[in-house]
Amino acid sequence: MPAAPEPLKEAERLAALEAYRVLDTEPERSYDDITACAAQLCDTPIALVSLVDKERQWFKSRVGLDATETPRDFAFCAHAILEVGPLVVRDATVDPRFADNPLVTQAPDIRFYAGAPLVTPEGHGLGTLCVIDREPRELDAQRLEALSALARLVVDQLEMRKANAALADALERVRVLEEFLPMCTGCKKVRGDDNTWHSVDEYLWNFSGSPVSHGVCPDCVGVYRGS
Repeated sequence: MPAAPEPLKEAERLAALEAYRVLDTEPERSYDDITACAAQLCDTPIALVSLVDKERQWFKSRVGLDATETPRDFAFCAHAILEVGPLVVRDATVDPRFADNPLVTQAPDIRFYAGAPLVTPEGHGLGTLCVIDREPRELDAQRLEALSALARLVVDQLEMRKANAALADALERVRVLEEFLPMCTGCKKVRGDDNTWHSVDEYLWNFSGSPVSHGVCPDCVGVYRGS
């Protein structure tokens, strides 16, 4: 059974997947609704949101399958993320890439597979929205296009997850700034969590990611004018 080759920018792809903070999270209705729609649309007993990790494919959402993950070497989706459009396998038993795959020769007895890649805005294929049947079959062009559209909705959900995580991180940084900050009475540097001392400008930049704008307050205007 030939394993799928790695994408050209595999390290960047894995880093992008990790940035979404989605692996091993609990089921979510927004994803489950999409897989349910995909299964109904394509009239298949199985539909999955599959994410291809370093050594496994993990299912964020699944219909008709009990397993939560499989080895990456067995994953049809590891082949699908290399494609520009959907990967369609009409009969896995006669496809040399999959004929002796344990997922074909044993449960869940895959025969038909169609997977639309989950492609990030940067072009990384994270996994697929896929539909699976236990009988060889076809999928017409309209349904394939609809499957791709649903896959784009999955990516939208992932993007919202990442945006929400970034917002939570920003709010945490604000919370830290609102707490008591140790400041040197002499040079007015601020002590960070790692016990190193920073100028106020540097500290604010490190924790908020924003540069500090300088001006002169009304109390100091006279001092500067008189100097």
